[in-house]
Amino acid sequence: MNPTSEVFLKDIWDRIMEIYFKESQRIRDLKNHSKLQAGIMNYVRVAWRKGKTNWEQGRLHIDVYEPFSWSDDSYKFEAGEYIEELTDEQLTEEVFPALCERVDQLFRSEELGPRFFDYRFEVVFEFERDQSIITLHRNLFNEAKLQQLRQSLENFIQTKILSELPVLPKEHDMFFFAQHLINPDMMKQEKAVIEPLIGRLSDKLNISQKRKNEWIRQYTSAFNTWAKEQFLPQHFDSSGDYGFDWILKEEKDRRSVDEGELDFFLYVALKVGFTEPETRKKYLDLAVKLGSQRAANYLKVGSGKFESVLRSERVECSNNDVTQLIEVRILSEEVATYGEALNYIINLLRKGFPKSYSLKLKSSQKHFLPLKKLAKSKLHQFFANALTYPALFPKIAEYADVVMEEYAWYGDVEPGEKSVMPGTYAVMGLGLYSESYFSLVCRYMELVDTEHQMVQDDYAEAFIEAHGLTEENLPVLVTILLGGNEEGKYVKNATIDDPELAGALVDVLKEKKDYERELVLYRLFKSADKLAGTARKAKPPLKEQLEQLLALWKQ
Repeated sequence: MNPTSEVFLKDIWDRIMEIYFKESQRIRDLKNHSKLQAGIMNYVRVAWRKGKTNWEQGRLHIDVYEPFSWSDDSYKFEAGEYIEELTDEQLTEEVFPALCERVDQLFRSEELGPRFFDYRFEVVFEFERDQSIITLHRNLFNEAKLQQLRQSLENFIQTKILSELPVLPKEHDMFFFAQHLINPDMMKQEKAVIEPLIGRLSDKLNISQKRKNEWIRQYTSAFNTWAKEQFLPQHFDSSGDYGFDWILKEEKDRRSVDEGELDFFLYVALKVGFTEPETRKKYLDLAVKLGSQRAANYLKVGSGKFESVLRSERVECSNNDVTQLIEVRILSEEVATYGEALNYIINLLRKGFPKSYSLKLKSSQKHFLPLKKLAKSKLHQFFANALTYPALFPKIAEYADVVMEEYAWYGDVEPGEKSVMPGTYAVMGLGLYSESYFSLVCRYMELVDTEHQMVQDDYAEAFIEAHGLTEENLPVLVTILLGGNEEGKYVKNATIDDPELAGALVDVLKEKKDYERELVLYRLFKSADKLAGTARKAKPPLKEQLEQLLALWKQ
């Protein structure tokens, strides 16, 4: 090897090992190591970046993690004047092969610890001059380590996924499991292989909605990674902000479509669509550009699992289970019309149509419930219209019974403060318009996700406005208050100024837990000091009842 090449290689290697020794100590100190991770390091890039005025006055850049296109976290070092003596031939035929040989030897050893290197490793070398750049790369592979990882994955599937409850995987293992689902070295990229594993773990995690949501987020992220980094770049060029737009390549520049990969891409689109409907549509549109008739059918009529169209003299209805959309066109504004539409929707739901659907409505009537926080969506409008017909109340209640589901959300608005659990518009309307459905309101409030849904906070005031506050409906109001967000606001029109009403509240709260009493009393009286002040000013027997409420608050 040329002496100049040797000096440059030594500089590179000394810098790499300096970084690696620090990284190895950090990795040794990591806790909660997963057996589903062969190792951490899988990339190194060595680059000479030219100087601003001339290329010889640049610096050596080393990346030990694959960098993002929009960031620069490289380790940067100076180099000697020998740089200007290096030729392209020396770099290509001497420096880079020797660098790869050293990396490969280290990669296959355990000098830096067994958890340092992954089973695969990429070496990238770049050298910039004023008018040119050399770019070289090589992939290294440790077959023995891959086989060990495959065995660990198989053991994990058998003991943690396919096993019966109460056995569950550790939380940090689920991330790596999701990554292996889209790794062709570890698993076939086929729905028939992957979906049963996702479904099995999802079913087991029904006992913890928080962990189930995290699992959905992890495999959704993994599927998006596969789509954006492995499948789409073969056929499209990324463009737009952050590369989120995709433009079909010229035919001569793109790979022929592999039908198996395209089928898996459609599966990915549907799985991602559970929480990212816009991404699902984008993926299906891209699949159509690749000639997928199945994607076109998904967008037009859905999967074909459900009878798609209903036409009568009064109403026209259609659905698409893939895009999770129901369309209703009201031809005649009358009770029978909304009855037909409700029957259509209920039958779809009973057959398994997604409860997180959205609704497209064409109607000359535009009613909404008297609740400020509810989004004025087409779905809201449909149920507010239907609620103008008391004869339909039993049918609307039947719908609510079918559609209510904890930790699910309608797709009628963008995810956020106005997102609501399926059945919200029906239940809240029935609760305002008829005492016959107070029990349904209570079931809803006991089911609703108080941590993530907020719109029900205003319901207590609307309920009192509609029915007043009585001893008979006080237990319902308490349930409504407990169904509010954990930071639910003070209810301005809830006046407890009657001894019988205050006594009824005492009786209801005696059966509640301490934190529930505190929440209810806060929402009714705003603070313990205000309740104490009200009690001091009250006359017997109201005074005694308010003092009992204060005592319950302070327990």
